[in-house]
Amino acid sequence: MNKKKLFYWSLYDFANSFVFVNFLLYFSQWMIIDGGLSDFWYNAIFAITSIILFLSAPTLAAFTDKHGGRKYLLNFTTVGTFLSYGLATVFAYLGVQYIFIIAICFLIGQYFYQLSLVFYNSLIEDVADTEHRGRASGIGQFSNSLGQVLGLAVAIPLSATRLQPLFPSLLIFIILALPMMLFFKDSRPKERKIDIKILKDGEKEYFKKMVVFFSISIAAPILVAFFFFNDALVTITNNYPIYMERVFGVSDTIKNILLMGVLLMSAIGGLVSGRIADRIGAFKTLKYILIGWIILIPLIAISKGLVFLSIFSVLVGSLIGSMWATTRAYLSKILKKEELSYGFSFYAIVERVATLFGPLAWGGIIAGLGIQQISYRIAMAAMTLFVIIGLIILVKWKRTSINSISAV
Repeated sequence: MNKKKLFYWSLYDFANSFVFVNFLLYFSQWMIIDGGLSDFWYNAIFAITSIILFLSAPTLAAFTDKHGGRKYLLNFTTVGTFLSYGLATVFAYLGVQYIFIIAICFLIGQYFYQLSLVFYNSLIEDVADTEHRGRASGIGQFSNSLGQVLGLAVAIPLSATRLQPLFPSLLIFIILALPMMLFFKDSRPKERKIDIKILKDGEKEYFKKMVVFFSISIAAPILVAFFFFNDALVTITNNYPIYMERVFGVSDTIKNILLMGVLLMSAIGGLVSGRIADRIGAFKTLKYILIGWIILIPLIAISKGLVFLSIFSVLVGSLIGSMWATTRAYLSKILKKEELSYGFSFYAIVERVATLFGPLAWGGIIAGLGIQQISYRIAMAAMTLFVIIGLIILVKWKRTSINSISAV
């Protein structure tokens, strides 16, 4: 592993965690509880983001596979994330009458944040060789989770209102992202200028390439499975603060502390699972993780008290970091070098925030049954179905070439 590049790469994941976690905890509640945005439209933001990403991310990723420039686009999307979230916060301070503009700015911020991960994840190629990518991915996931924990810790003394932690989080994010933006050397720098003609030509090639990619690529089964089980995880993550508020009525301070516990376990899970994946195989490790989810998510849905909710949530936390670290390592091993960015563009579409069916199912259940405890419990339990579908796809859809890779 290149230790200097690993440091910059992990520090970037640490940096963007400050924005991710505090906008997840505080801004999501502000939009729904204080700003009056419905659960359905809040979740629709993530579904719309997924659609936009699907239409644009693979085209841009295909450009970097062909012409280089992964770090160039990472820098561009990082600045876009900072500015979009910043505008959303400014309008929120101006008042709830701007909730529509706030939602649009938040959506754009979600888009840039997710798009940045396309180029960030593919740069793991420059960080470690295939034999050590499980470990590198685990270290990156550990940094991400640790950043979220510290982000929440920083927010506690600033949480008199749900907007106060946001600007400090944005400032810390951009400062800590600078070393990656300035000093990380991309092995494939941008060879030509990005213009409309190149992107249009790339878009035509993309749709043709997508059909071929999912027809023959050994990465297709894991990407399709990931779409479903990560859809469930990210939907739960995005709605978890709202779930705690509606079902248990806990204070923001208690939510903060519980999330810190979940994220600490996520950090440990990411670090440990990377080593396990290198030892017994990422594919086998991922199956065990999904089985754990299928058991624990329904237990969260039926938890009667905050103590049981905390226990089951912390256990799930250990599997969150494990899943992302293991899936990223698995993909980096089975994707061909010439399709690395392209393959990771599909991974980024469904990673962390970008989701489709999960948010629509969650929002639809709440809209149909009304704002009551049982509605949120049913919505939580319903996410188990997406995990089951993902596990079935992962196990049943096999390609010969996957089985031939003994290192995986």
